[in-house]
This record gives sequence, structure tokens and C-alpha cells, in this order.
Amino acid sequence: MSSFELTSTFAPAGSQPEAIATLKKGLDDNDQYQTLLGVTGSGKTFTMANVIAYADKPTLVLAHNKTLAAQLYQEFCDFFPKNRVEYFVSYYDYYQPESYIPAKDQYIEKDSAINPKIEQLRLSATASLMHRRDVIVVASVSCIYGLGNPENFRNMGFELSVGQKIARNDILSRLIELQFERNDTELMPGRFRVKGDIIDFIPGYFNDIIRVEMFGNEIERIREIDKHTGAKKEEMKYFHVYPARHFVTPESTRKTAIESIRKELDEVLPTLGLIEAHRLEQRTNFDIEMIEETGSCKGIENYSRHFDGRRAGEKPYCLLDYFPDDFLMIIDESHQMIPQLHGMYNGDRSRKKALVDYGFRLPSAYDNRPLKFFEFEHYMGQVVFVSATPGDYEIKRSAQVVEQIIRPTGLVDPEVVVRKIEGQTDDVIAEVKAAIARGDRALITTLTKRLAEELSEFLSERGVKTRYLHSDIDTLDRTEIIRELRLGKFDVLVGINLLREGLDIPEVGFIGILDADKEGFLRDARSLIQIIGRAARNVNAKVVLYGDNMTDSMKRAINETKRRHDLQVAFNTKHGIIPKTIIKPVKEKEVDIKDTKHVPRNEIPNVVIELEKQMRDAAERLDFEKAIALRDQVKKLNERLAAAGR
Repeated sequence: MSSFELTSTFAPAGSQPEAIATLKKGLDDNDQYQTLLGVTGSGKTFTMANVIAYADKPTLVLAHNKTLAAQLYQEFCDFFPKNRVEYFVSYYDYYQPESYIPAKDQYIEKDSAINPKIEQLRLSATASLMHRRDVIVVASVSCIYGLGNPENFRNMGFELSVGQKIARNDILSRLIELQFERNDTELMPGRFRVKGDIIDFIPGYFNDIIRVEMFGNEIERIREIDKHTGAKKEEMKYFHVYPARHFVTPESTRKTAIESIRKELDEVLPTLGLIEAHRLEQRTNFDIEMIEETGSCKGIENYSRHFDGRRAGEKPYCLLDYFPDDFLMIIDESHQMIPQLHGMYNGDRSRKKALVDYGFRLPSAYDNRPLKFFEFEHYMGQVVFVSATPGDYEIKRSAQVVEQIIRPTGLVDPEVVVRKIEGQTDDVIAEVKAAIARGDRALITTLTKRLAEELSEFLSERGVKTRYLHSDIDTLDRTEIIRELRLGKFDVLVGINLLREGLDIPEVGFIGILDADKEGFLRDARSLIQIIGRAARNVNAKVVLYGDNMTDSMKRAINETKRRHDLQVAFNTKHGIIPKTIIKPVKEKEVDIKDTKHVPRNEIPNVVIELEKQMRDAAERLDFEKAIALRDQVKKLNERLAAAGR
């Protein structure tokens, strides 16, 4: 019996039963690679869920952007409420990598803003993999970047149990060794406080307080406490404490690492010029002193090879090393994910070369890197590629390509129309207003961020409630923006490639694709098919391609859409199915939007009024932290409004 318990209100339908059965057989036959060619709206995620439950293995689901990863995470949480579904993406809301520009003699220090919620989710993913098998981790390409040694993460953890004989100070020392910080005023993940014989701490992967009550040198009670109310949630017999950070090392390893760093420094200094050698010596010695005193330093990941005991050039540890050898890998939207995995290493290497050549970093910094693609392939045990438009890599390697063309809903691929670029803006407005009148929403895709922002402002000035969405919008805010579109808080979402793969908005009744005839990776046949597919969940949907020339990519996209349309119509006719728009509930609000860049200027006054009300409500509830955050949002919006008026 599977340890995964799939929960769903519907049974496989359309092409799903055959696709599920064929993929299961592939698993039984030990096929290493399989491809699921599933069209938009055919229920690929439900098929994946059935395959995961059947395989009964820890599973990694890869998604090529954070928006899609968040959507898959939510869907798998719904399918597997009794199992562990985890989320692992980059925890940076803002990231400026360390770099050096020789032509300008300009050093740019690393600057970043870490999202503590995402950091907690990352720690939760690795902690779950340490002690459970019924785990699904939905991850972005961040999973191939360097992470702490899983053996250290596992072995440095320790268990606390009721009745255990242990001195209070020994517990505190162990917490500090695991990178927990003492703070008796404010408790948050990765911190602990002490009051007499009571030790409170919040693990980096946990939401609430773990309270350990001592009686002399014996643990008397262990309880989970609600961090907001202080109410007892659960009485525990034991609790396993994992490190508060991924990069943790035993003290003995630190000493060995420091010796190794000094040895490398001594070897490198004679090869550098006078200025570069002086710079490297000062910086490295400062980092060593910080590691000796605090156990860490800024940019400690650049010395990871020394802490891990790896040879020069040897691959780093990453999330994949936390999985057991027999894990299942599902690569969603594989036609995008595979090229992304290919490209990570070279970009990282070229940036670090200047840092090493000019004495800002030791050569070992090269080994804090993402995996090379051939290294990633070594982790590929049993893999299912999933895409509506699989690439050559997947098709050539797969033992079978399983088509999932027929949608259970009976929905057909949308009508696709080609129109000239001249007058496209007026045409878009007319189509958008027609969709809104039907109660639908609209997506408009552009080729640049600037055009997305300008078009959003233009539509707003003409009475259309709109927002834009691109990579500058904070990770968690993107999901909330899509949720608000579905709720009808605005009607049009303008974006770039974020409005392609995996975006599930059944309310969308119109898609406008600007510059459809500009050949390139955003307007090739695969991309156009994917964009068109976003409208395949609504029975009234329509797609307009704006372009003056009929490119080969446009022809292939239109022909493939027609092929799938005809197959679905034949199935509907045979089974007497009348297509209906997908009805999908909108989830409760999970995050407060912190980023308001996407709000058009003329809508700022209304947003300010709403935020000021939320601010007053928060203050009345004595939630002053939220009130302050809302006040800061209002201030930024008013500054934008004032700047626009100048």
C-alpha cells in the first residue's frame, strides 16, 4: 500500500486513464525516461499525482519559474493533505551577486534581501527528507545550487525526549552549534530564549514554539506552543532538532577547513600581482578570523569546498543530495526547464572569474556553484518529463511519449485569429471590454518589461482595471496578484513569459499576443502554443495574434492548435459532451502584497484608501508590525503619485 494518500473529488477522465496506466507500466518496466505530452487543461497535475502515489517514492517536481512552482505546490497540497508537500525556491526577494568589472575598476559587493518565509520552507523541505519518505518537493532551478552537506545537517541534529538526563547549558550549546541565535526579546525561526528552567526555541523549519521544561538536569516536559497566543497545541514525548541553517559544520571540521583555506591562500598569493595579493590576503584573513570567532562569515559559501572536504572542481552538495537514491523526478514544462538547467553553470563561472583573477576571492570560490548539466543527469533515476510541447532532449531519450490530448471537461482549444499590428491597441481594448462584459478576464503578452508596464498604465487611463506581472515582482506577491485577477479585483493582467507555462486561470476569456511575428524564443512555435493554451479552460475563449507577417512559428502553432481542437471535438461528439468552462475555487488569501509597483498611477488613490483602512484595523488589533508595514506601503504609493505629478 502506498504511503501517499491521494485525495480528490474526481476520477480520471478524458485521456487521463490511459495516460496514467501507460506511465505506471513504464515505472514497472523500469523505464528511466518517459514523456507526458499533455495539453493545457487536460489535468496533467492530476496525472502526475496519480503517478506519484503509485511510485510510492520521495518525489522532486521541478518547475522553471517561481509562479508555476507556487501553483504546483498548492495543487499537490490539495491532492496530498496527509503527506509532506514542500516548496524549495530561491529565498532571495532581491539579489545582486558579488562581482568585479575590471574595465571600470568597480567592485560590487553582494547585496540581497532574504525572504524569511521562503527560507523556512527550504529548511522544512530538507528536514522532511531526513526522516520521511512520503515527501513531495516542488522546486525551481535553485535546487541545483550549492547547499550544506546533508550528512552534517543530519548528524549535527539531536533529539530531546521527556526524561532525558541533560544539563540545560548543554542544550543551549547544542542550539548555538546548530546556528540558533539567542534572543530573549523577539522569538522567530532560528532563535531561542531562556527563562529559568524553560527553554523556548523555534526551529528554522517550524511555525510555532517548542518549549522544553527542565527539572534540574532532566527534561520534564516538551510542548508545542502557539507563538501568537501562547496556548498549548501539543504535548510531545520527543522532538528532533535539525540545524537552523543549511550551512552548518562541526567544530572539528571548522578547524580543518581553516587550515585548508590558509594553505590555499599561501599557494595563490605568489601567483598574483602586489595589489591583488594584498587585497586577497586581507580579505581572507578577516573571513578566517570571523569563522574562528563566530563559526561563520559573510560569503562563507565561497569556502564551501574546504568545509565539505571536496577536491577542486568536484560538484557541490545541493538539494538533490538530500533525496534517497531511488527518488522519482518529474520535470514540468520540460521544454523550458531542461535549457534552464543547461545554462546555470556558465553564467556563474564567468562572473566569478574576474573576482578570482583580481584578488577578491580564492579560486575555491569557483566550487560554490550550480551543478553542470552532466552532473545533474547523474541524479536522474526514473524521470517523467511533462510538457505540451516537449523538446528534442526529452523525446530522444524517452522510452515512450504518452499523449494526453483529450480534456475531461470537453473544452476545445480556443479560436485563434491573426490581425495586423496597425490599430492593435484599439483592437485590444475592444476585445478586453467584450471579455469583461461576459464576466471574463484577459491576458496580454508583450516582449519587454517596459512595454508591459506602459501598456498597463495606458489601459488603466482608459478605464480598464489592470496590473502587470514580471520578474521584478516579489515571489510570493505573484501568486497573490493572480488570485486577485481570478477574484475580479482587476480584469487584465499584462506580462511577458510569466504568462505562459502552467498558469491556471480558467476565468481568462481573451488573450492578446503582441508582436506575434517577432521570431525568437518568446515567439517560437512552442511559446505560442503555450500562450494559446492559457485560454483553453474557458468555453468562450479567443486568442488574437498581432503581426504583419505569418511566420513559420505562427503557422505551426495554429496548425497544432487546430489538430488538438479537432481531436477534442471528435471525442465530444462521440460521447455527447457539451464543453463547460472550468470552475475552480479561489484560495483564501495567503500573503499580504508588499510590492505595489504593479498598481497603475491613477488607481493609487483607491489603493491608498484600502491600505489606510487595513493599517487602522491592524493598529486597533495591536498588530503594530503590520500597521507599520502598511504605513510604509502608503508612503511609497504617495511618493509615486507625487513624482508623477511633477
